[in-house]
Amino acid sequence: MNAFEIVGGKPLKGEIIPQGAKNEALQIISAVLLTPEKITISNIPDIKDVNKLIELIRDLGVKVERLSKDTYTFEAANIDLDFFHSESFRSKGGSLRGSIMIVGPLLARFGKAAIPKPGGDKIGRRRLDTHFLGFEKLGAKFVYDKKTNFFNVDASDLKGAYILLDEASVTGTANVVMAAVLAKGVTTIYNAACEPYLQQLCKMLNRMGAKITGVGSNLLTIEGVEKLGGTDHRLLPDMIEIGSFIGLAAMTESEITIKDVRFEELGMIPEVFRKLGIQFELRGDDIYIPSQKHYEVDTFIDGSIMTIADAPWPGFTPDLLSIMLVVATQAKGNVLIHQKMFESRLFFVDKLIDMGAQIILCDPHRATVIGLDKKVKLRGISMTSPDIRAGVSLLIAALSAQGTSTIFNIEQIERGYQDIDIRLRAIGANIKRITANDSGH
Repeated sequence: MNAFEIVGGKPLKGEIIPQGAKNEALQIISAVLLTPEKITISNIPDIKDVNKLIELIRDLGVKVERLSKDTYTFEAANIDLDFFHSESFRSKGGSLRGSIMIVGPLLARFGKAAIPKPGGDKIGRRRLDTHFLGFEKLGAKFVYDKKTNFFNVDASDLKGAYILLDEASVTGTANVVMAAVLAKGVTTIYNAACEPYLQQLCKMLNRMGAKITGVGSNLLTIEGVEKLGGTDHRLLPDMIEIGSFIGLAAMTESEITIKDVRFEELGMIPEVFRKLGIQFELRGDDIYIPSQKHYEVDTFIDGSIMTIADAPWPGFTPDLLSIMLVVATQAKGNVLIHQKMFESRLFFVDKLIDMGAQIILCDPHRATVIGLDKKVKLRGISMTSPDIRAGVSLLIAALSAQGTSTIFNIEQIERGYQDIDIRLRAIGANIKRITANDSGH
């Protein structure tokens, strides 16, 4: 069992390069199944969830070549559809929530697919209904087999349709878009997610020969085409990492430059950090964060407490709320964090309270943070990471705390962040990987 041992309370300094976007990678890599031609993808993060998906599509028969640490070519000319019913597919597909993303492209190109019930994070119930309702509207029929825990899908005759999604799910939208690009006729998707990652997917599909209009809005129109060809694609930098590093700099009074951030794709993320009083400046396409002794929370015009809530894009991403909560613990002023989308993402606050933070958990969705204005430092403790984002939030808390912290279950962190300990050490963090006996944690 690996753990991180962190000695906190030390300012960091230097440059850090964000990895490629994990959530975009899962969609883009699935899209290679839509064509027999070669696709080259660069800026792929070297992390568990992405590597598992690459391994899964390789087992399906995709020819995968790694050109460098972050660049691969994929050629899906010979797909083995029998692989779906294998034990290997059940175990690999079931352990990776992102595996649902291969269903849309396979339905579109081959007219059938099967998928084991997916696993993944403990952040509450994530429904897959959006995906399946979308596929059904296009004419797919599927049967859930309770004995094998598999969904079997038949889509031999996909036809364009008007689809109003029941929620603006990013993976749901991406999956339905990939199914629709090769369907007969025109598909209209309303209440579509419009995250930058989804825009990237649509732009890539259009370069491959798809006809998608309305990219960037919540109304997508897709005119089905006969076939798609190869292309090259570069993933965006991971906006969640960029946000994590801004928060880290503020908490640890560090002077950090985050390189090549594609600022125009960050939406309101920078603005929400400004609301917490965090200063930074844009230098070219880099974000420079000076060392700050204090940061003070804005209040609303009527003087009421600042609320930070998640919402579908272009609203604030739920993936950064845990980071915001940690950063607010050392701000001057109070903040209400409202996590609308997932019902157990705030359950790591007990660890922060153990470290000395002043937080009132109002209910599973809301926490009020009373900022300590750095008058009282957090203190190091032993803790376990419940999910990817909470794990990194606890890591940031540990780096700002006095004393030594140990974080167990770091596999959760490493599912989403590549070489995080190595990259943090490079800017001066005192963090090391240890092999720990996890008893009692």
